[in-house]
Amino acid sequence: MKKKELIIIGILTILLAFMDISGLPSALFINIEVLDITPFYWTLMFNFIIIGVITFLTLKYLCPSWKLGLNKNELKNGFKKYGIIGAVVGIISGIAFYMGLTPFNYSPTIWKVLIEGIIYYIGVALVEELYVRGFLLNLIEKLCYKKKNNTIIAIILSSVIFGLGHIFGVLGQSIIIIITKIVWTIAMGMYFGAIYKKTNNLWLPIILHFIINVCALPYCFTSITSYPNISLYIILPTYILLGIYSLYIMKKER
Repeated sequence: MKKKELIIIGILTILLAFMDISGLPSALFINIEVLDITPFYWTLMFNFIIIGVITFLTLKYLCPSWKLGLNKNELKNGFKKYGIIGAVVGIISGIAFYMGLTPFNYSPTIWKVLIEGIIYYIGVALVEELYVRGFLLNLIEKLCYKKKNNTIIAIILSSVIFGLGHIFGVLGQSIIIIITKIVWTIAMGMYFGAIYKKTNNLWLPIILHFIINVCALPYCFTSITSYPNISLYIILPTYILLGIYSLYIMKKER
């Protein structure tokens, strides 16, 4: 891998992360109001499209040798070996949010549920796995190629960055919520990174990322925006166990 391509991928990773977290540039000119759908969701989803275009052009013309693993190889076998655990974690998380948010105090339109609870999370899974696992993890792994455990280092470091990047979504909430959010996203990142490197297939973490994220669907039916305590009591140990399982996968990878 040429040094020039590594630099380009590094710049692209930072750019995509900034766009994903800030909503820019779409936040400057996209403000769509349709039914009861929160306008900022349109902004974010339009930004996903811009991110996709930038990524496609960069990989096609500047870094054609960069491999993401967007293929069918090992997808079915990978899901059988490692995906069931992720699906179970998504179900447990959905139950935890349901328990914490009931009784619901809002009746959304079907379009709000579809856009905010499903389609938006498809975009999140695609974009975050693209720049966190497809770019950042692989970039760290290549930069640490002289290290004996460079793959494990890359998985853990990219997961920590992934977890810290989610602080912005819980700023202003209690320290317990912030810490819990960081811990569970780091564990989730370790899981996605481990199964990605084990199968060399980016579609697997993308699909499981969506399955886990869609557990937030109950939030479409309430005006509550924080995380209820009972939900945290269930989710935190679940993701700690997921992190331990991820370490087991990494040990096998080594």
